[in-house]
Amino acid sequence: MLVRQDMAQRVMLFDAVVVGSGIAGLTMAVGLAREGKNVALLTKKRLEDSSTNWAQGGIAGVLDTANQDSIEKHILDTLDAGDGLCDEEVVRSVVLEAADRIQYLIGEGVDFDRSSDGTFDLVKEGGHQEKRILHVKDHTGAAIEGTLIKRLHEENVTILEGWMAVDLILEKQNFPREGIRGIWCLDPEGEVHSIVCNALILATGGAGKLWRETTNPSVATGDGIAMAHRASVKTKHLEFIQFHPTALAMPGEQPFLITEALRGAGAVLMTFNELQNYRKSGKVPEDFSFMKRIDSRGSLATRDIVARATDRVLKQSGEPHVLLVTEHLNSDELKSKFPTISQRLANYGLDLGPDPIPVTPAAHYLVGGIEVDSKGQCKTFDGSIYKGLFAVGEVACTGLHGANRLASNSLLEAIVMTHRALNNAIVETEKNKQSDIEVPLWRDKGLDNLIEHAPLKADREALQTIMSDDVGLVRRNERLQRAQRKVLHIGEEIDRIWRSSKPTRKLVELRNMSIVSSLVIDAAISRKENVGLHYNLDQ
Repeated sequence: MLVRQDMAQRVMLFDAVVVGSGIAGLTMAVGLAREGKNVALLTKKRLEDSSTNWAQGGIAGVLDTANQDSIEKHILDTLDAGDGLCDEEVVRSVVLEAADRIQYLIGEGVDFDRSSDGTFDLVKEGGHQEKRILHVKDHTGAAIEGTLIKRLHEENVTILEGWMAVDLILEKQNFPREGIRGIWCLDPEGEVHSIVCNALILATGGAGKLWRETTNPSVATGDGIAMAHRASVKTKHLEFIQFHPTALAMPGEQPFLITEALRGAGAVLMTFNELQNYRKSGKVPEDFSFMKRIDSRGSLATRDIVARATDRVLKQSGEPHVLLVTEHLNSDELKSKFPTISQRLANYGLDLGPDPIPVTPAAHYLVGGIEVDSKGQCKTFDGSIYKGLFAVGEVACTGLHGANRLASNSLLEAIVMTHRALNNAIVETEKNKQSDIEVPLWRDKGLDNLIEHAPLKADREALQTIMSDDVGLVRRNERLQRAQRKVLHIGEEIDRIWRSSKPTRKLVELRNMSIVSSLVIDAAISRKENVGLHYNLDQ
């Protein structure tokens, strides 16, 4: 299909459109372009504004495929973290494919850290039995993101920065089984365009901005999930929201991720009193940690366990945070391995090593998402395949993570599943579709310009308060039901504004946040047992 732009009609035609510019979206766009496809990549801010760019820890994988014991341990660790809800077939296939996909990243130019003998400097994180995580200092995601952006600029890809996806265009409206036709998008000037394509790939990331305290960038407003839901795409496991247990807690500041790899290097979680007792004793620091009393793995237990334990300790003590203690470790080595964290701490007058780090749990990762098959294809509400529509990365629910994601398995999932989806997206682009049929244009007649933005800001803050207070780490039936009622009311008001106003980025985001909040709450209410990241005191 030739790229055609008709600005009078505001219609554009491509073989494939990728929405999102993290590891999944960039890999998909580069791969399609290398196959000679006319590709557009949309990102609602800059290419760099993605959760991938913020990822610190690394990518998990066993490179020595002959080491069957290690591979089996990675599989078992993933299943254990997932608390019985992983798809074991998916887990096994992803772990087995890890070496090939990591080699792909290396081939693209990602320079993972190596030891003095030339072997990869593998580290350990929570829930892992072995050191199997490759990293680039403490900015692995940024290194991967930067490398893939370079490759993107080398290919013939139409890059649309500042463009926001609004809604999916179906082949036949109200008939999702017929598949996808394209997508409506809002350009930086506020005009809506119809973009037609044979294959549409959602790589829009998670929904961390539904909560007040999050390690996610501002773009993480659940856009892909909301658009998919409105087009009758099936979602799964949205009740499982991973809160990272160690986000830097500074009054009045956005939480900053403190990578789990720091605990892998020996950092220990303690309360203020535990730290004082440790200092008096001269003994092993882990023995004084509240985590050691809860799990034999101590501070390196899985994230769900550590986050809930930390939350419980904070509620009991009334303290605003716990402490991540590193004073027993070599400060120079820590600063060399974790330069990003070291610099951020220095900005607040803290010295990595000698000074304890104040940390608290914060919303981090959406474990559930759009339900996809092994080829990355989306499913309709009735379980049939949604023709031409794919989801990859955090926005997708593949079955790998189950009820809780194992540390550093997210980048692995993204690169493996994107590779599989790529092959199938290529097939979709080669199907004969008539490019000259009538394309539905955006409903912009009779709509007013949205002048008053104050209600949008108030509704956004209200949503974040509801989700933070009532749909957080620890839940109760009454709170979930209250949240459901409040979000429904806010959603009705947003829908009223939406039907009468021309779209703006803030309005589109708020609409999406409202829908995804409702989906998360409904999923949490429907989950009748405590498993993984879902913990209800009334169950």
